[in-house]
Amino acid sequence: MPAQTDAALPEDTVEQLQDAVTHAMTATGSSGAIVGVWAPWSGSWVAGLGTQSPTDDAEVTADMQFRAARVTRAMICDVLYVAAAEGKVKLNDSVTTWVTSVPALTDITLEQLCDSTSGIGSYAAHLTPLWLSNPTRTWNPRELASFGLGAGRSIEPGAAYRDSDAGYVLLGLALESALGKPAAQLIEEYVVEPLDLDATGLVAPSESVLMGLYAPPGEDGKPNCAEPLDVSDVSITTGFTDSGVSSDIDDLGRYAQALATGALHPDRDDRFADPLPAASGAPSWYTAAGGALQAGSLVGQFGAVPGYITAAFSDPVSGLTVAVVLNDSAAGASIGAYLAWELAAIASKAPAAAGQTAPEAGLPWTPQQYHGRVAENAICAPAA
Repeated sequence: MPAQTDAALPEDTVEQLQDAVTHAMTATGSSGAIVGVWAPWSGSWVAGLGTQSPTDDAEVTADMQFRAARVTRAMICDVLYVAAAEGKVKLNDSVTTWVTSVPALTDITLEQLCDSTSGIGSYAAHLTPLWLSNPTRTWNPRELASFGLGAGRSIEPGAAYRDSDAGYVLLGLALESALGKPAAQLIEEYVVEPLDLDATGLVAPSESVLMGLYAPPGEDGKPNCAEPLDVSDVSITTGFTDSGVSSDIDDLGRYAQALATGALHPDRDDRFADPLPAASGAPSWYTAAGGALQAGSLVGQFGAVPGYITAAFSDPVSGLTVAVVLNDSAAGASIGAYLAWELAAIASKAPAAAGQTAPEAGLPWTPQQYHGRVAENAICAPAA
């Protein structure tokens, strides 16, 4: 990956990037956002925008921590791939080899849990109301997984991608059993320490924390964007190895680059080799494999947990990297991806700094396309 130019992105590029972020903030009702954009041939832009909440005018700063949502999935898959390279587990081990309490899953492998092709269902949609009403409750990961397992299977293992938070929880439980350590310690040893991610871990944000908000339904059924709930204290046990990791924007960008380039397991080049469509009817450039999503040349993840919408993507060849968090989760995960892809499209056209050469390859979409998708999925109207 090319070395990052030690310069700020051009003023015109930054203006376009900032407009994209503030547009998404308005669409989601987010009072604050943190964004990082790194274009090695041109420069970088890292910033906090807005305030902690509509009623708390404390400024959002770029060093604040937040929950990184489904980026956790890629990290627990890193643990799997490195442990497999060490001979401690096999990718094709049955989940029941390591989690004996699920005897009906003998035909599902650890690799299929990582790829999200197990066919197992999800729990978040069922449990989110409980998380919001009882935020400090501690959840046992087996309890979370049981809600996903109760949804039944819609596909044969390995046949197609099916988003499954319960699958990533089971993968975490399996690796805890196989490696004899808690999931938080595994992510620390296999991901955080090798990449020097000082602000990252399977722990709650603890330093300077971005407030997490959720716009509840009003009397008319529409989100009450003017009076969001502070849901910062929702327990990270609601996510475990699916979405429990916390981070900051610099760590998130560094991790996205490592994920895209396979830095943690350089001897394997097959993690993303056989991707499947990431959604029914998805364009050919949007696929899933190895706990990550591939959008054109970008590799990364996006998601939402109570209080936060996050996304982080990187191009393994050009080094173009974007990471962003919005602090109101009511609009759902997709806007995080749309914003990240809009930012990437803007930054991909940034002019080269002196002595540098801009990459020739582009992305299969324009900034305007995903600016429009953000607007189409808006839950909050602009102020009159």
